[in-house]
Amino acid sequence: MTMKWSDLLGVDLIEANDRRNGNIYRYVPITELENKVGAIYFSAHWCERCRNFTSKLAACYKEVESELKDRFEIVFVSSDEDEKHFHDYFQSMPWKAIPYSGSLIFT
Repeated sequence: MTMKWSDLLGVDLIEANDRRNGNIYRYVPITELENKVGAIYFSAHWCERCRNFTSKLAACYKEVESELKDRFEIVFVSSDEDEKHFHDYFQSMPWKAIPYSGSLIFT
């Protein structure tokens, strides 16, 4: 069974921007993930083990990014309870994220 990224994550992602026009992030269409293998990374600022793993994952990602850029992507899904912690934490990540929309509750 094949699932579209947009069915799972919505239509837009955010990624780091170079702070032009005062914007920290820029929106990118989910279609940028088409034909890529992806990893959905659930994490939160309040989780110390997550923060430790995130720094290691970011270092590995940066090492292979140029080689795998057209074939692989990580998408961060925040479990933070407020937007400030999401933004503070996401700034340490070199990959894309779904925009913050409040604390996630799965049923």
